[in-house]
Amino acid sequence: MPDGNFYGNVPSFYLPQKDEVYNSMEALIYHFKIVMGENDVPKGEVYHSVEGGNGELGFYLISDGGRTPFRLHMRRPCFIYYQSYPEIIKGGMLSDAIITMSSMNVIAGELDA
Repeated sequence: MPDGNFYGNVPSFYLPQKDEVYNSMEALIYHFKIVMGENDVPKGEVYHSVEGGNGELGFYLISDGGRTPFRLHMRRPCFIYYQSYPEIIKGGMLSDAIITMSSMNVIAGELDA
């Protein structure tokens, strides 16, 4: 990766370096203000995903320019691939349905939308 500043064009939304927070009162105050939400979030929307244990875990955020999100939606991996379960077990036996459910490694807490 190239050298240089990776903070983008809105540096007020990036946490200061850890060694600065531990050694400088200004950096500690700045860190506290960002974490406690004293800055308004820019207006717009963004989707970001990370690789979770069972697949893609995504976050869709819409901001109206205030301190809290206007809308936040989480795309949970189990909720998406569990939708294919009825098609997978069609024409099979009951015992196969149970084994198929187990092999999908479904986390029940993710299934409530």
